[in-house]
Amino acid sequence: MIPGINSFICADCMEYLPGFPDNYFDLAIVDPPYGIGEDGKRNRSRSKLVKATEYRPIQGNDKESPDKEYFDQLIRVSKNQIIWGANHFISKIPYDSPCWIVWDKCNGNTDFADCELAWTSFKSSVRQFRFMWAGFMQGKSIEEGWIQQGNKKLNEKRIHPNQKPVALYRWLLRKYAKPGDLILDTHVGSASSLIACIHEDFAYVGFEQDPYYYEAASKRLDEYKGQLSIFDL
Repeated sequence: MIPGINSFICADCMEYLPGFPDNYFDLAIVDPPYGIGEDGKRNRSRSKLVKATEYRPIQGNDKESPDKEYFDQLIRVSKNQIIWGANHFISKIPYDSPCWIVWDKCNGNTDFADCELAWTSFKSSVRQFRFMWAGFMQGKSIEEGWIQQGNKKLNEKRIHPNQKPVALYRWLLRKYAKPGDLILDTHVGSASSLIACIHEDFAYVGFEQDPYYYEAASKRLDEYKGQLSIFDL
């Protein structure tokens, strides 16, 4: 059965992807496990700038990236793709790309990576997004014309060890999605992608396999929707 529009489902996405028709989604923006062992347990010892949050280990952790069947299905069901962490599993993606996305995390003195990379199916040039993402030290995108650092009132609450900022997903949608597009996220994690879809008025279908993080992401999503309802009143 094909999920309805704006569905967020607690399940392995591979239980559903084979059931979608070819090119059902306009754009897939996904952040699958990289296969580098980041399951949440080691996060608290990594940062030298700020004290890192201790997260519950992810179910199944991050010891292996998805197999080639996942990428084959992902490319089959979506017209275009943005795949985070593809530098860790590029051999499983069947196409070269001139358009990689570089997220400069402005981390400073930490042993986390300075940047994260995403492979895309687009034919344009490499693009960079700069956004500080180190504990309470978060900063708005330079591309949006302003930066804030260290103002906790404006910070996103971190609920997932591999969480990415909503601002990053909003930037991706503005640059690479067209009005009316249907968005797929196979590994929702913290729900940043789904919040960005709502904010930018895109329909979505999302999956999260870990029940604990599914509940946390659902709560975050519901809280965001509640804030919108209050604002609309």
